[in-house]
Amino acid sequence: MKRVVQSGLWFEELETGVLYEHRPGRTMTETDNVLFSTLTMNNQGLHIDKAYSDAQEPFHERLVNSLFTLGTMVGLAVAHLTQGTTVANLGFEEVKFPAPLFHGDTVYVESVVLKKRESKSRPGQGVVTFRHVARNQHGTIVGIAVRHAMIRMRPAGQA
Repeated sequence: MKRVVQSGLWFEELETGVLYEHRPGRTMTETDNVLFSTLTMNNQGLHIDKAYSDAQEPFHERLVNSLFTLGTMVGLAVAHLTQGTTVANLGFEEVKFPAPLFHGDTVYVESVVLKKRESKSRPGQGVVTFRHVARNQHGTIVGIAVRHAMIRMRPAGQA
């Protein structure tokens, strides 16, 4: 029986200028947001205090923690692009949240490889720059991140 294991793409398989759409999306729940916020010691009332946030302009409801949004943006791309092929996350060049996320919103992410190059110091690896864009269920952009990652090249002799 043939076996297929879910994995990301090798450095050589990642193409610049291709739009990778990651599905399914992820609905952000109250439990997710409160748990993430409290686990990361972020007691901002806009995330965890309904009475407080309901009284605050301009949204009058709790906001999804932006770091949870960022983590979800990258996380939704993992199975499709980097599962088993990432060596390290090297950093973020740009992170923006142009619109808020609320409890019950669903996030959909798309990624583009902006550039890639073979590593000069690490044979068998390359540096890839991804641009991740998160949209809510209405198509509104709720997050943008430009991320640099070290990605493995396909091992010699592996198809």
